[in-house]
Amino acid sequence: MGFYGTAVLPRLINATAGVKALDPLRRRVCAGLAGDVVEIGFGSGFNVPFYPAAVTRVAAVEPSDLAWRLAGERLRAAAVPVQRAGLDGQSLPFADDSYDGVLSTWTLCTIPDLTAALAEVRRVLKPGGTLHFLEHGLAPDERVRRWQRRLDPLQQRIAGGCHFTRPIADLLTAAGFTIEELDVFYEKGAPKFAAADSLGTAMSP
Repeated sequence: MGFYGTAVLPRLINATAGVKALDPLRRRVCAGLAGDVVEIGFGSGFNVPFYPAAVTRVAAVEPSDLAWRLAGERLRAAAVPVQRAGLDGQSLPFADDSYDGVLSTWTLCTIPDLTAALAEVRRVLKPGGTLHFLEHGLAPDERVRRWQRRLDPLQQRIAGGCHFTRPIADLLTAAGFTIEELDVFYEKGAPKFAAADSLGTAMSP
């Protein structure tokens, strides 16, 4: 990944992802998680304070060593056991049908082979298990989409492969998930091209 990807980008993400304005969204997406959970794209652990008491343990999938170190204070304060258990969402080191839930926040935009990653999520979820997701992606309005398409190549270069234009709900459905809840909205106070969010839950049959 080079110096920028390993030493600079994780710090930038840590600074932008930790803003308090995102806390209500994190609380919403974590609500209802229970049992054994995988969090893909754990980052520096900003979801940790919002894990419900019903969660028994979390397996954190995070490729960045620096992001994991930046999570140290939140991990020490966690009420739920959290263990770094994987580096790549496209190849999860877990047995089939072994987890009750999966959590993903602002992660599906960046995974290179998203089809493979979603297949892995379905594989490790127990039948009836749920993916809780909070992702930015393709906007609902064509005017905003035009800007997303223009800016997407630049975004991928400066943000570690992040895409503005992934249609999150369609991709989840194509992967075999049944979407149970879905809220599509623009984050307040952010440019619409970068803040068209989808928040919800999707069940693995």
